Amino acid sequence: MRAATYALPNATGDAGNAECVVYFFGAGQGGSIEANIDRWKNQFVDNGHTANAQVGKRTVHGLPVTTIESAGDYTGMGGPMTKEATVQHGYRLLGAIIEGPGGNLFIKFAGPAKTVTTNQRQFEQLLASFEKE
Repeated sequence: MRAATYALPNATGDAGNAECVVYFFGAGQGGSIEANIDRWKNQFVDNGHTANAQVGKRTVHGLPVTTIESAGDYTGMGGPMTKEATVQHGYRLLGAIIEGPGGNLFIKFAGPAKTVTTNQRQFEQLLASFEKE
């Protein structure tokens, strides 16, 4: 379930919309970390193939965090409710899955590459703001 959506202004020269979405489904819900990372990887293509993605692990305030970065042509989420797949060229993804005691948080920031790069520091600040209760 979508818990929050942050719309970001486009960097000069970028077209399209960038958004950072926080999902929370509850304990044991939302799929595995690996399944979500794979799904996000497969949403970006480069020359007809899945784009390269950098996946990392770190800890933020005692919470395990898995991160992903990718760029290329963004194919979106798709699914049965999607009318038609729309490919967005020159997009970038910053994603994170924070393992919390009450369930995982899934954070996906996708949009035009320059806009995402311009706002990467704010994305990192958002990740650093999460703490155990």
